[in-house]
Amino acid sequence: MASEVSSSSEVQAHLRILTLLSLLSRVLIAVLVISSTYLLPLFDSSPRLVLNAATPPWISSLLRWDAFHFALVAEQGHAYEHTWAFFPALPLIMRLSGHLLSRAGLSSPDTTAPLLGGAILAVLFDPTRVLYRLSLHHLRSPSAAFLAAALSLLSSSPATLRFAPYNEPFFTYCSYRGMWACARTRWVSASVWFALASAFRSNGVLLSGFVVWGMLVVPYLSGRRGLLTPARILYCTVLVAIPLVPFVHHNYRGYVLFCTATVDRRPEWCDRGLLPSIYAHVQRAYWNVGFLRYWTVSNAPNFLLALPILGNVYAFCGFYLSRVAQVYPGLFVPSSPGTPPTTPHPPSLFLAPSLLPHVLHAVALVLLLTFNAHVQIALRVLPSLPLVYWGAAWLLVERPWWGRAWVAWSVVWGAVNCVLWAVFLPPA
Repeated sequence: MASEVSSSSEVQAHLRILTLLSLLSRVLIAVLVISSTYLLPLFDSSPRLVLNAATPPWISSLLRWDAFHFALVAEQGHAYEHTWAFFPALPLIMRLSGHLLSRAGLSSPDTTAPLLGGAILAVLFDPTRVLYRLSLHHLRSPSAAFLAAALSLLSSSPATLRFAPYNEPFFTYCSYRGMWACARTRWVSASVWFALASAFRSNGVLLSGFVVWGMLVVPYLSGRRGLLTPARILYCTVLVAIPLVPFVHHNYRGYVLFCTATVDRRPEWCDRGLLPSIYAHVQRAYWNVGFLRYWTVSNAPNFLLALPILGNVYAFCGFYLSRVAQVYPGLFVPSSPGTPPTTPHPPSLFLAPSLLPHVLHAVALVLLLTFNAHVQIALRVLPSLPLVYWGAAWLLVERPWWGRAWVAWSVVWGAVNCVLWAVFLPPA
């Protein structure tokens, strides 16, 4: 696929088609989930204990897995220690939108209102158009950008990304918007979008690396080292700190609540390390999260479930990093003083120099998921990476057999995932 020059009419046509495809995918996912809810018995009857007996199944299908915790926090705040594993942005959105629905008489003022409110707003935070523009910037090809954006509709976790009130649609949208702002060197906007993403998920703190890359690393690699003034470095430091605020604030609130209110009942985690973290404590104590803790024989099926999307990211990152000397020759062959750095034309659309920060970010996240987390959550966390879909597009263009296999897996697994969600079976 050769590099192409995009026209405004072509871009607008692609955006219209993607909007229609995105709406169609949401309809298909909702139909599959809701019909499965009506036709198949629940494996876990917990939703019936929380919701009113008169709640129709199409509404109760929104209440699965972490949605229980989000609804609980929306109603009661972080009243229990284990709920501190969940950041406050989504419960706040659910509470406010649920209140508006109740006031408008569109929903009863119970758990159903926050569920419906969160699900409705999740539809509005559709990242497909942003991903297309971001892909067009990096890949320099309208057809490749369209392919990557269309592939994003074949999600590995369609219920959480395109149906239910979950962190993932909001986090993905804010992440993409921040990356798109970085691509246009709008650093303040990028920092704000990354901060919003961090209010939904803890791994949002890794997004600050894009600001560092664009403001400091790119000028260094491109030979414009005169731009690296103390003022620019200080400015970058401030912008990098902003996305860390939600994570720091969340842990600070937990520390004040549990560690300073009553000295005689001070939890042991309050004295763990220089910067005690309630988030880290809850993940370790309630979800057994830690280095290699999930590497057991009984968890082997979860590794198999996550293997396709993990393999996609590992394969693309390996492809790119093995050719990074072609992309950035100055990293390995120092140029003579006064010689401007050269940027050769990449032999592949998917070896654009601007993709390197995305590759490094993906490597950090995929290693964290593989060795330090419940690996199956990669199915709903990794779709927040544009690189997943650039990797899928790369497979279709340069490794057609593997590309077709990826599409087949995405379609089959996406349908299965919707059914598993509906009947309350893992993974989610």
